[in-house]
This record gives sequence, structure tokens and C-alpha cells, in this order.
Amino acid sequence: MITVNNITAHEFIGLDTEIIESSNPQVIGLNGRIVNETKSMFTINTINGLKQIAKSTNSWKFSIESKDVIVKGTSIAKRPFDRIGGKA
Repeated sequence: MITVNNITAHEFIGLDTEIIESSNPQVIGLNGRIVNETKSMFTINTINGLKQIAKSTNSWKFSIESKDVIVKGTSIAKRPFDRIGGKA
């Protein structure tokens, strides 16, 4: 189960997110549901369509257990398989 303490070790696809800090001021406030994830990018379904956003240059807000969690993009800029701890 995904919790505030272990969010970075879980799958992000299906979670709602918002960019709260970014090196690109135009994407601050962008929000939606994550529909795909690669090593360096999230694909987010927004009200204006799908947007591909780099993980590492942003800080992401997730709501887990009715609490907001802020995750620095540099801490999750890995392949999902590696971050979750999958075995080959």
C-alpha cells in the first residue's frame, strides 16, 4: 500500500499530481493524472490534453492519505523498475 513514507518506492501511474516548483515557471501549477512514466519523464493527463514533463527539474505534490507529499524530481528520476526495486 502506498503511504506518505514509502511513496518514492511505488508506482506513480494513476496518481494525481501538481507541479509546485520548477525551473520552467510556465509549468508551475500544472496538474492532472499520471498516465505514463519513463526514466526521466511523466506523461500527465491534464484538462488541456497529455503533457510530457521532465521529472528532475520539478517538485511534485501528491495527496496520499489526505496529506500532501512533496517529492523532489531528482529523487525519482530513475526507471520505475529500478526505483521500485524490481529484480531481473
